[in-house]
Amino acid sequence: MIETERCTIQPFEKEDSSDTKKLFVHPEVRKFLGGIREETYIQESLNRMINPCENEFYWVVREKTTKNLIGLVSLDPHHDGDFLEVSYQFLPKWWGKGYASEGVQRVLQYAFTDLKQEKIVAETQTANERSCRLLERVGMQLEHKVIRFGAEQAIYSMKA
Repeated sequence: MIETERCTIQPFEKEDSSDTKKLFVHPEVRKFLGGIREETYIQESLNRMINPCENEFYWVVREKTTKNLIGLVSLDPHHDGDFLEVSYQFLPKWWGKGYASEGVQRVLQYAFTDLKQEKIVAETQTANERSCRLLERVGMQLEHKVIRFGAEQAIYSMKA
């Protein structure tokens, strides 16, 4: 388990599935992530998180005192294949309160310290200004932009 001042960040377990489904069907969460997902996709995603491949790490982020689900953070191979990508989804109730920055920053620290990664990337739609600001706030820098998934994507990176 990884901890921050206000959060616990634990490896995803089967028991986290019902809470996590909320992220896949929430319109605000899914706005820049391909929209609300069908049940088949959700089940496949949850199964992958329960049984990750090598170099895939999925964590649930919970508020320490209440144990309420705040969101997910993951590290898995980026589409371009060279580095691990940090990804995240947080429920809107927790937006704007620093929880996402806190969780993402701690996972980045884990990637560099424990996993000995030399570089981590992140990809977000340029239209998702909140996500771009979060990545900049945790110290990532814009590397370049690409068109993928029918939209302009910003590729951020951070080196150890």
